[in-house]
Amino acid sequence: MKLRIFKTILAALFLSFACVAMAQNFKFVALGDMPYNIPEDYVRYERLIQRINSQTPAFSIFIGDTKSGSTPCSDEYNLIVEGYFKKFNSPLLYSPGDNEWTDCHRPLAGAYDPIERLQALRQKFFQSKFSLGQQKIPLIRQADIDPLFSKFVENSLWVKNQFLFVNVHIIGSNNNFERDDRSKAEYFERNQANLNWIKYAFQQALNQNYEGIIFSYQADMFYSPKQAIDSVSGYRETLQLLSSSAETFKKPVLLIHGDSHRLVIDQPLKTVDQKHVLENVIRLEVMGADEVQAVEVQVSPGQEQPFSFTPLLLRDNMRMLNPK
Repeated sequence: MKLRIFKTILAALFLSFACVAMAQNFKFVALGDMPYNIPEDYVRYERLIQRINSQTPAFSIFIGDTKSGSTPCSDEYNLIVEGYFKKFNSPLLYSPGDNEWTDCHRPLAGAYDPIERLQALRQKFFQSKFSLGQQKIPLIRQADIDPLFSKFVENSLWVKNQFLFVNVHIIGSNNNFERDDRSKAEYFERNQANLNWIKYAFQQALNQNYEGIIFSYQADMFYSPKQAIDSVSGYRETLQLLSSSAETFKKPVLLIHGDSHRLVIDQPLKTVDQKHVLENVIRLEVMGADEVQAVEVQVSPGQEQPFSFTPLLLRDNMRMLNPK
């Protein structure tokens, strides 16, 4: 009898500690679109990584564009990128941008074949079942659970304190829905994979009763209201799916991206009919390019609005305050 009571008390204590652990606040860092001005920005990027390491985030999310669109898309540069990613003490999650592959056909970028460069990225950064960075966290990749989209190793998800984090390969340059038939064919396949991945994420969040979802990707899908309705938009179906799913989910959703290089925190996602703002969805657009800075995101489980934001603005990285 005493043993049974002891086991009951022990189980209750374990459940209590588990609930406390699940409810703990945590923070992560979002950054991207850097370094653009090479080699001058290397020192600024290194300084930012050092600051991020000193903040000891749970992890960092790099939302694409490891370089500008006017620098070569070479294997040698991917090695440099890999070296910088290894400088992050905490786990690093990476979602590709258009400058790494879509825009590599440009002469200044080396006149590469974009599809070949995409394959090189997948081989270089997404073959492990774990994150990048010195510390690692396990990831679930779309390729692991959906045989129809086995090539999409860059789409991944992970869970932290009852929040679902989702990387989706959505890029600038109209999501590659342009230029020629070959690029459009790539778009249609990847777009379908992305739509399936977003649907899967929302379903998992509902099934597991997660407190919220954080999506990270590169493209600024909100630079024009037409992106949600125009038939030539490479983002229309994605925005419509996010709208309908977030409205059904009803819990907090955070969209993190770069691409336009300005710090923005707002509520740009609307209902599918575009008549009303979806108030449970917040967008964080991180700075980049000339602004080699980042944003710390604090997550407070159990709060009605769990996300808060602190820009990491390094004075030594500010060009206007530190002219050459």
